[in-house]
Amino acid sequence: MANAETANPGPLGLMGFGMTTVLLNMHNAGLFPLGTMILAMGIFYGGLAQIIAGIEDWTKGNLFGATAFTSYGLFWESLVFLLLMKHWGWGDISTGALIAYFVFWGIFTFFMWIALAVSKHPWGIQAVFITLWILFFLLAIRDATGSAAIATLTGIEGIVCGLLAMYVSLSTVISSMKPKA
Repeated sequence: MANAETANPGPLGLMGFGMTTVLLNMHNAGLFPLGTMILAMGIFYGGLAQIIAGIEDWTKGNLFGATAFTSYGLFWESLVFLLLMKHWGWGDISTGALIAYFVFWGIFTFFMWIALAVSKHPWGIQAVFITLWILFFLLAIRDATGSAAIATLTGIEGIVCGLLAMYVSLSTVISSMKPKA
């Protein structure tokens, strides 16, 4: 069992989420094609690192962190697997099913943001969840409409979301390094 002196796993989870989100959304914004770099980030840093952070939060008794990091880590794992399954010819996902996938992740994210807002968490982490909630619904709208303009907007919004997560991660690391009095 972890003790109070165990390091905060939040920065790892947030950075894994943030960097992977920025890179995927650079693709969504049209800056480069979807390739193995993004898929590998989704499996390992966006996926596995967040799952590890979630398990670590569980040992610290942080139910919110455990739920968020483990869930979003598994989001990345499932998204990459959906893409790879299609590529390998193991099945296909209909546009309607993918829209539902993003909508349900958006609903989950909205309720996680409500939990943060009610418990009066700092603005930075709330901003990550608000922009992620918007991102999931923009992804659903993009897939429903097929609009290139919405795809670009989605990518830009996703980059902002990821950068916010990276900011919160780094600010947490920096603030933890202050000398103890």
